[in-house]
Amino acid sequence: MHPFPGRLGGAAAALLLGVGVLLGGPASADAGAASAAAAAVPPVTGELKTYNVDGVYSAGVSSGGYMATQLHVAYSGTFDGSAAFASGPQYCAQNDLGKALNACMEVYQDLQLATLKQTTTNWSAQGAIDPAAGLSGDPVYVFSGSGDSTVERPVSTALNDYYRHFGANVLYNNSTAAGHAWISPLGPNACTVTANPWINNCGIDAEREFLGHLLGSVSAPASNLGGSLIRFDQNKYAPGGAAKPISMDENGFVYVPTSCAGGAACKVVVALHGCKQGYSYQGFGTRFIDRAYLNEYADTNNLIVLYPQAIATTTLDNPNGCWNWWGYLGDPDYARHGGKQIETIMGMVKALGGTGSTPPPTGTVTLPSVDAEDGYIKAAGDGSGPAVGTLEETSGLALGRGTDGKFNRTVLSFDTGAVPSGKEITRAWVTLTRSSGSGDPWASPAGNRLLVDVHTGCLGGCTVESADWAAATTAAGTAEIGSFASGSKASGNLSAAGLAAINRSGRTQVRLRFEQNQPATAYLFVNRDTQATLTVEYR
Repeated sequence: MHPFPGRLGGAAAALLLGVGVLLGGPASADAGAASAAAAAVPPVTGELKTYNVDGVYSAGVSSGGYMATQLHVAYSGTFDGSAAFASGPQYCAQNDLGKALNACMEVYQDLQLATLKQTTTNWSAQGAIDPAAGLSGDPVYVFSGSGDSTVERPVSTALNDYYRHFGANVLYNNSTAAGHAWISPLGPNACTVTANPWINNCGIDAEREFLGHLLGSVSAPASNLGGSLIRFDQNKYAPGGAAKPISMDENGFVYVPTSCAGGAACKVVVALHGCKQGYSYQGFGTRFIDRAYLNEYADTNNLIVLYPQAIATTTLDNPNGCWNWWGYLGDPDYARHGGKQIETIMGMVKALGGTGSTPPPTGTVTLPSVDAEDGYIKAAGDGSGPAVGTLEETSGLALGRGTDGKFNRTVLSFDTGAVPSGKEITRAWVTLTRSSGSGDPWASPAGNRLLVDVHTGCLGGCTVESADWAAATTAAGTAEIGSFASGSKASGNLSAAGLAAINRSGRTQVRLRFEQNQPATAYLFVNRDTQATLTVEYR
């Protein structure tokens, strides 16, 4: 973990100053309290019911903005669009607190937008998220204030660019001097302030702007609320029936207009507060719910507004009650199918009548290859004269036809005993990182394929040996890896035979080979500096 340069040091300081995304100055004068309170309705205890839902959207601020994007990208088959105030692109932190602090809030580091786009593409191909093609045409609203020094303008601009890359219809409001906050006519703070309760009045109706973009158009908001604010038990939707272990509150809220309760076709908006804005955070209560200016539009536009709630942990994992956008509490799937908070919210959406994708597997394990056992073998085109390659340390693992006219195949070794016994393996794939190369071995000849063979146990000895070039494998050609010129690339999902070949009690070896011999020099080296990985999902 890395605190901000030149600021307080240590992990605690980094967490308290850095990932408390909606932190700022002292509490401001609550000038708008009277008008906000007049608009509020008190919550009543109840439960989520099924309504006539014909669309689902997400919206959030800061950590809630990151979660809104995660929901939309992971389940684009369910969510029809999204609005994000003061946040960045999907998987920005890459499960790394240092990146969260220094690339995805302030910009001391490059947030690696190209890598984030490729990760989305890879996850889509693997089924780890809904197809990325589902983002094309979706309405997306991005807001960034020039006075926001917590999540700086380049981060939100990257979110705009990220969505446009996947064909979304983005409306980007970067024209105000707003501080770090949700923007609302009911905001008690002046526009440029960054302070409690982090709801600012900038003289614009941001809700009309973003809801109009998401829905096409909206009717004027209600002057008096007529719906019901229902407080429900979030435990029901959390893994194992317990919300607190995943940093979610036992209390959640949903605003239901009378029209929706009466059977009208309605859309759901999942509205996500930022850090320190949760219901149970130091008495914050329903201020975000009351002043977000969403319930007023809900009454006149047939919108059900779901307000999930995060809470602070008693440890330094999440002391400010943020949504999980950097992988806290050891959840590696936080931004994709299987993410604990994502799946909990999806359970709520489905309970309200929103449709969803097939439930994800219950577990994922990503295994690095065993470096000491990895290697590559070169041989003539007919397989004669095989020999173990010697350039792994300097160049990486070779694939394709080298300058010596020999054809290279790579063997990777994985300790797959980490896959729990008694679980059904539902999906698996291999990920490589390119180190260097020459020519395009996928185009030599045209349509050439890089294939993945899987073997239960070791091909001979577990350390690579010359006989591995032609050794029979348990499952041949179980997946392929598409062409890539740089960065990382995931294979397609292993076939059923490939999944069955994964050894639950020890080693599984993978051999990579091109389907056809290249007629001229065309090769690549992979994984010189990092191990390849095998990701296995199970239930």
